[in-house]
Amino acid sequence: MPSPLSSGDDVDLDGATLSVRRTLQRAGGEYRFFDTKTPRSRRTLNLAGPLVEHLHSHRSRQLEERLASGAIWEGERWGDLVFATELGGPLSSYVVTTHFQRLLQEAGLPRMRFHDLHHAAATVMLTLGVQARVVMETLGHSQISTTLDRYSHVIPELQRDASERVGAALWDAG
Repeated sequence: MPSPLSSGDDVDLDGATLSVRRTLQRAGGEYRFFDTKTPRSRRTLNLAGPLVEHLHSHRSRQLEERLASGAIWEGERWGDLVFATELGGPLSSYVVTTHFQRLLQEAGLPRMRFHDLHHAAATVMLTLGVQARVVMETLGHSQISTTLDRYSHVIPELQRDASERVGAALWDAG
């Protein structure tokens, strides 16, 4: 299951950051928080301005749900998850997967696993020229070799881009 986001402790919309500190997993028939897989997995990420705006809107809708549910709201128990049921509880992996697949279909995109977004983000960042070290830290990898090995399919494109830039700098400068 994707890491939950607790709005109180993990998401700072004013500071535009998200802290990855724990995961929410189903164990023994109930949801529980666990530490991240490795110490390196714990990190703070910067959030893009448009994402912060969407999260502000989402939080407003969630506050309306909270008020509508009254005494049956269970969000406090979970630390006010950003992505939660209408009553503030954890979303099941089935619900997340079903909703994700529907969004992919509506967008005309092929089926993929939710975790594939992790890989897509890395590929996009590397293709856009984000330094491998920054990609490594964003993904929570413990070593840069893990990032480069896992996303080596992007390297030829990056090498081509670097070659073109060097060529332009050397021959177009005169």
